[in-house]
Amino acid sequence: MAEEEVNYATVKFKKKKHSQSKVKKEETVYDEVKVKNEAKEQTPDTNDKTSDRTMSRHRHYKQLACCLGIICVMLVLGIIAVTVYQKQLAENQELKKKNEVLETEKKNLTEIIQQMTTSGNELNVSRAQWSINAYCPKDNNNRKCNPCQAGWEYVEPSCYATNDANRDQWKTWEEARENCTGKISDLPVVINEEEKKTVSEKSWNYDGNKGYWIGLRVEDGKWKWLDGRNLTNSSWIDLSPSDGHCAISVQNQGFKSVSCNEKNRWICKKKALSV
Repeated sequence: MAEEEVNYATVKFKKKKHSQSKVKKEETVYDEVKVKNEAKEQTPDTNDKTSDRTMSRHRHYKQLACCLGIICVMLVLGIIAVTVYQKQLAENQELKKKNEVLETEKKNLTEIIQQMTTSGNELNVSRAQWSINAYCPKDNNNRKCNPCQAGWEYVEPSCYATNDANRDQWKTWEEARENCTGKISDLPVVINEEEKKTVSEKSWNYDGNKGYWIGLRVEDGKWKWLDGRNLTNSSWIDLSPSDGHCAISVQNQGFKSVSCNEKNRWICKKKALSV
């Protein structure tokens, strides 16, 4: 009310002419002032209510957003948990299958080992009996053991067998070695000059044969014995190493280099029996 009276008093300071219009203006001004004042009086309440509504809405939105966020997090965690579970389930099934396969293989191997053990024992007994008969033949119900079996010549500490096969039965180097292996022996590995002389003496030269296969061939550009040793005395062989070549022993001529695919007679060697 104080502000209305001040505004009204201010209007009275205008000139007295046209008093009626002044009065009307005064009333108009007064009314306008009053309206303005009323508006001013009402504005704070309206603003407060609007602000409260806005804040309430913000709170609701925040709560809703928070709820939605929690739901999203729970969904993500649920998806992760399901994925991990499915992965572990698949891995467990895979491990179970592998375990079943391994159990089956173990069972099969066990059966094979048992069969091999049984047959191996029988084979060992057969070999032992064969060795006894070969090295210790019966003579009038008495056995006399020899360092070498029948058909082999004893030159301490080894036994040698010279294979004088007919021409149509000559063999390549590989075939000759297989024949010796079947006799529990191998092509000769010559250790020293004395053994070289022994092997040379058994390399008889007849029926057009070139010589007898021995356990010496070219590997990686070097002459090597079957036991892995290199040939250290180059004077023992007539030619330098050449791929695909093996050595034969020729009587009174030492060792010669020929193609491993040639067919020749051969000599086998194995350790003598101690008697």
